Amino acid sequence: MYLPKSFHETRAEVLHALMRDYPFATVVMRGAEELVANHLPFELVSDTLLHGHVARGNEMARADGAAVLVIFQAADGYISPNWYPSKQETGREVPTWNYAVVHVHGRLRVTDDKAWLRQLLERLTERHEAGQPKPWHVSDAPEDHIEKMLSAIVGIEISIDRIEGKFKLNQNHPDANRAGVMRGLAERAGRRDGELADLMQQAEERRHE
Repeated sequence: MYLPKSFHETRAEVLHALMRDYPFATVVMRGAEELVANHLPFELVSDTLLHGHVARGNEMARADGAAVLVIFQAADGYISPNWYPSKQETGREVPTWNYAVVHVHGRLRVTDDKAWLRQLLERLTERHEAGQPKPWHVSDAPEDHIEKMLSAIVGIEISIDRIEGKFKLNQNHPDANRAGVMRGLAERAGRRDGELADLMQQAEERRHE
């Protein structure tokens, strides 16, 4: 990943927070004939481990030991040069795109252990159902149905070798321009503009810690 110094994020707590807040990731690995990409949610269970699951028919289910790249991406958005006060002064600004991503490099392990899988599914549903008025639990489904579903998937564990973070949030601009971008995002109020403005605000707060 192209990683200019201004956008390089190395703090583990910041990288892990993005991975937990945006758990749906893209997994890239080398397949039999070409690069293969899959999209699935992960659970960060420790500083060095990711857990997830895939359908038994997925190529990843037969890729035990493969090197993988897992990409987590937060909110992103187009940034207009009209939002920069410096553009009004000099005209010397151009559009850009703001985003935050984490790249996890690691090694894949596949497991058929149904107890392991069930515990994973229980943790995932507990987490993602937490905001529901009446959370669904794995035990709500008939046991024979759960057994059938467990037979159709395999667990995957990714041991983390290296993590890279790129938070491109106008850090290479003066304070006035960053403030202008956050105002512009608030006024545009697109689908993920609020999330992107929050990321920028969090980055500002970390700069002053």
